[in-house]
Amino acid sequence: MRAALDKLELPGTDPAVRARLEEESRAHGIGALRARLADVDPDSAAKLNDERRIIRALEVYEVTGRPFSAFMPTREYVSDTLQIGLNMDRARLHERLHDRVVAMEKAGLLAEVEQLVDRGLRQGKTASRAIGYAQFLRAFEAQTSGADQRYTVAQAIEDTTVATRQFARRQLTWFRADPRVHWFDAESPTLLEDTLTLIQGYIAGSANLA
Repeated sequence: MRAALDKLELPGTDPAVRARLEEESRAHGIGALRARLADVDPDSAAKLNDERRIIRALEVYEVTGRPFSAFMPTREYVSDTLQIGLNMDRARLHERLHDRVVAMEKAGLLAEVEQLVDRGLRQGKTASRAIGYAQFLRAFEAQTSGADQRYTVAQAIEDTTVATRQFARRQLTWFRADPRVHWFDAESPTLLEDTLTLIQGYIAGSANLA
């Protein structure tokens, strides 16, 4: 979102540097790389826990000589933008997230995972960890290889729901940190009227400035 809306400088990449850092992580553990990152970019080291992101931060520093945190976008729009956010009661949100996962399972998520296994899902560093794919891949393997026969589709649904709730919480935290977002109650009976009023006022204000 920030990359699409805000001014952003994208640092370069170097596959050779990244491959070397990945090998160092396998050999010495991610803790050693995190300690190195803390020496050159303490801001990023304090915020990043994911191995892939820590490696990326070190790659950026080695390639550019600047800390990864220096490339974070500012809250400055590339062009005029209006952001609208929707709030919802937490219990109601959790209910809807669970219903969504159940609907995904009924729509054939397990069969989709089976097809993707033949196309390299297990080897994909990102796709194999994606919410939903990771859990249903485990359920598929339980059915086909007997690796963990106690792990059922029902458990995959539950674990996917929990992971989705955690992801939604992180998303809300991230968006709420941006003071430019205008928040509305997602289930308010006047939601459409309220948001249209905001949008019309924004358009009128932009026209007056043109």
